Amino acid sequence: MNELSPSTLGNTTYERLREMILNGTLSAGTALQEKKLAERLGVSRTPVREAIMRLMVEGLVLRSAGITPVVRRLSVDDFIEILHVRRLLEVEAAGRAAEAGGSEDLVLIRDRIQAYADGVVPSAEEHVAVDDRLHRTIAGLAGSRLLSELISDLRQKTKIFDMGRVPERFQPGVQEHLEIIDAVMARDPERAQAAMRVHIDNVRGSVLTHLRRLF
Repeated sequence: MNELSPSTLGNTTYERLREMILNGTLSAGTALQEKKLAERLGVSRTPVREAIMRLMVEGLVLRSAGITPVVRRLSVDDFIEILHVRRLLEVEAAGRAAEAGGSEDLVLIRDRIQAYADGVVPSAEEHVAVDDRLHRTIAGLAGSRLLSELISDLRQKTKIFDMGRVPERFQPGVQEHLEIIDAVMARDPERAQAAMRVHIDNVRGSVLTHLRRLF
């Protein structure tokens, strides 16, 4: 059996811890004890320590002097600020994507989302995956790796505010996604930007309305 290299093990540990924070397995305020996490993940303490340091730089973990690192509790202000920047970047990406036109992948995504509009109910995991795939594809069509990376990072941070707990957003979100896709495929930058702007504004409004349920 091949052992993972230290760098690969470090990256894998970081990704696993990051996902555990974002999906709520490690909830806000959880103390990140290296020994316990190492045992839980089946690795040594070194990659866990390195992963925690990366998560601190990323802003998902906090540590005061002499105190065990804890998962950061994002405030309402944090959420608003992150989503504001996301709005700026994703609206720009939608416009650029429309200038480039659609792609085969975007057509496939549209087909799946249309199925939701027609009554297919996806699992929570599938819904998140399709949502991620759509936004990632549009960012990719914008033609800027930096823009795509920034959007991906900010989207990961706002995943802490799980939209699965706001089920009434499902069908409106489906229609908003279809409008974004159709505008991009019609090569209409202004329409695509407007559709993305409406979508993110509606996400923001819904999360703010239900935010107390998340804490």
